[in-house]
Amino acid sequence: MGTDAKNERPVGSPAATVVHSLHERHETLATVESLTGGLLSASVVEIAGVSEVYRGGLVTYATELKSELAGVPAELLAERGPVDPDVARALAEGGRRRCGADWGLATTGVAGPEPQDGKPVGLVYVAAAGPAGTTVRRLDLDGGRDHIRAAAVIEALRLLAEQVQAPAGAGVDERAAASPAGRR
Repeated sequence: MGTDAKNERPVGSPAATVVHSLHERHETLATVESLTGGLLSASVVEIAGVSEVYRGGLVTYATELKSELAGVPAELLAERGPVDPDVARALAEGGRRRCGADWGLATTGVAGPEPQDGKPVGLVYVAAAGPAGTTVRRLDLDGGRDHIRAAAVIEALRLLAEQVQAPAGAGVDERAAASPAGRR
């Protein structure tokens, strides 16, 4: 696995942490990916025993598929575009619902090399939807395309791990919060 938002290699496997936590809780996971294009689901399915946890995922790279497959409101996509905190929220919730999972985890953003719809390279939103609600986190990442995609996967898994471990009802809506590892 690559490096995280701070350009540090994670200690342990964020995917293994999530899979083992969900396995202990007898809960399931679904993923919906845009900029990570399957990298998130690939990192999850590398973990032994994942078949009891992982329900499946959607790679909705094309904007219209976010609506058609993940249930993101077409009006939201038309108004704000695919790189938006509310789109990330809708992706996570839609994946959770469509795959019949306890948790939905989503990524959307701009990996580059060029800005998209006025959004800068490195702007990423990750979202985790679960029984107590949905949390969205904004990431402002530096580096090339490969680093941005890998860091988005790590940070999405960390967000999910935090939410899974949070006491019931303790979910925090971070849709407007900036990542502690801001642009460098």
